[in-house]
Amino acid sequence: MAKLFPSICLLILAISQSLIQGVISSATFTFLNKCEQTVWPGILSNAGIAPLQPTGFALQKGESKVLHAPASWGGRFWGRTHCSDDSEGKFTCGTGDCGSGKLECAGAGATPPATLAEFTLDGDGGMDFFDVSLVDGYNLPMLVAPSGGSGHNCTYTGCMVDLNGACPSALKVMNADGDGVACKSACKAFGDQEYCCSGAYGTPDTCKPSSYSQMFKTACPRAYSYAYDDRTSTFTCTGADYKVTFCPPSTTSKKSTEEQQTPATPQFNTGMVYEGADEMENSAPRPYTYIPAVIMVVVMVVAFL
Repeated sequence: MAKLFPSICLLILAISQSLIQGVISSATFTFLNKCEQTVWPGILSNAGIAPLQPTGFALQKGESKVLHAPASWGGRFWGRTHCSDDSEGKFTCGTGDCGSGKLECAGAGATPPATLAEFTLDGDGGMDFFDVSLVDGYNLPMLVAPSGGSGHNCTYTGCMVDLNGACPSALKVMNADGDGVACKSACKAFGDQEYCCSGAYGTPDTCKPSSYSQMFKTACPRAYSYAYDDRTSTFTCTGADYKVTFCPPSTTSKKSTEEQQTPATPQFNTGMVYEGADEMENSAPRPYTYIPAVIMVVVMVVAFL
């Protein structure tokens, strides 16, 4: 029995580490629709990563949905708008369509322009990496807020301003009624290597912000505005869950209201406070639920001895 005891201790340690890693690296995603219209979120997992289920669904105004991501999941979320079935039952969307012809995207990504929330769970150093990207354009305001996580850069991000109304005409996507429903990236609109950070402009040294990407950055300073906009646009957390809100409600500060009473050119209001952001990013770390399981294993081993 004395020789068996060290082996049992190693087994307990291995089980404990496995449970700890599973809890820390997995995450819960809560999707909330605060828009005045139905939103159809789409989900695409990274190559080689098992897809989350479902890969697409409908969120009515005010509705929420919770999905649980496994350890080390990575992928992207976006919101599709103006979706419907045609006479043959084919499902299509005015913005963010994934081309599957169905409610679920089933491994297909968003057709630009679309606001993207990108995640890599349990990445380098065991941290979650996430961002909101306008590199492929914009179609909806989006807020990503961590809950129960830790880290010096574990805070909310997103593009919470409605860019469709003030989108430059060269980038604007219109629906059949003449309303702006999305805003293209300069890469999508013009295809130039300079805007796409490709070819001779395919490095951080050669690809610089354009006047169009700077417009996005001014409106949404925490979001990716072009391919190498890493320094101010990537966020990290350890042990967090995440809330993804489409069209987050906001209140305008007095200062920002005064500043925009007589704008010379179309401007975006960035002096806003977003419901849920502060309490989400400052919430206490979630308790480690693996502890009771470890205690139970120890009790069983002791009883066996």
